[in-house]
Amino acid sequence: MTTTLRRLLAGITLFVTEFAITLILGTLGVVLFLALSREVFDQDAATFDAAAFRWSRQVLGPSRQQWVEAITFLASRNFISAAALLLIGWFLVAKQHRWYSLLVPVVALGSITLNLVLKQLYHRPRPLLPLTSASGLSFPSGHAMISASFYGLLIYLVWTHQRRPAVRYPLVVGLLLLILLIGLTRVYLRVHYATDVLAGFTAGVGWLIVAIPLLKQLEIVVKKRFKNQLQSTEKQPT
Repeated sequence: MTTTLRRLLAGITLFVTEFAITLILGTLGVVLFLALSREVFDQDAATFDAAAFRWSRQVLGPSRQQWVEAITFLASRNFISAAALLLIGWFLVAKQHRWYSLLVPVVALGSITLNLVLKQLYHRPRPLLPLTSASGLSFPSGHAMISASFYGLLIYLVWTHQRRPAVRYPLVVGLLLLILLIGLTRVYLRVHYATDVLAGFTAGVGWLIVAIPLLKQLEIVVKKRFKNQLQSTEKQPT
């Protein structure tokens, strides 16, 4: 078997494996999201949401609203937009990671757009007696979905590019805790039901699972075409 054929088979195997994993995880995410959306208006879900309101107050304390609002701001559209722009700028400067300047806005803007579509589809009102101002519909939670996709993307970038365990693991754990804490603050502030937050996490991770492999394959195709065009240009007689 020639070296070229081996590389071709290895590439096909890698693509099929990535595609299969993406399909399985994406399907599981869709099934879980649909299961949550189906149960959202049932009595059992209402009982669960009420218990989650009480539990969040017990965990974070009854007089933590200012601190809680500071945490929940980290998944607001204003903050995520600014953070995404800074991240895009950094990737444009870092020559070896310029392709990520496309990945960041696709993940961030795609998550926001998908969330707005899902809100209009399910049209669930927000909880009564919120502790802070909030507009729009409730299901799924935009803060939960955006935090899962944006900070989940940061987890992916840290895991794939940070080789030092002493740095990699604390960052990954810290980002995971931040995602969970943002979801908890939305319940604490009574601007979302717990089922809204769980659905937001599921949709955000699902979007991330779909977006990253697709853009990676797109990157490979574009770079290959660019390389072929460059080689054919160099071969042309002057």
